[in-house]
Amino acid sequence: MNGGRLVRLAETARAPVGFSFDGEALTGLEGDTVLTAILLSRRALRDAEFGPEGRAGFCLMSACQDCWVWQETGPRLRACSTPLREGMQLRSAPGAAQWPGVAGARTENRAEVHPGDSA
Repeated sequence: MNGGRLVRLAETARAPVGFSFDGEALTGLEGDTVLTAILLSRRALRDAEFGPEGRAGFCLMSACQDCWVWQETGPRLRACSTPLREGMQLRSAPGAAQWPGVAGARTENRAEVHPGDSA
């Protein structure tokens, strides 16, 4: 797919690695980080929280949180330092699994806190 923020200029002979991002099937290459693989096909990783801008990584060394993406299974990861693996299912925003009380959300291994409970 073309139209991403990045353009691959070299090392094009590496093995392809399939993954999905927001339900779209994408392909990176063996040795790519998640950030590289996504930005080869997309202009941004996710939308900014407080404006219309797209976020595409900032420090590129795992020190900030600009490159966070979420796995379909729930946990988030830093796309700039996580190696791409075959079959990864990633999202630009947290899904229902991250929000207790939302229909379909997983709640196992979570302490529930209710108003009036003492800590």
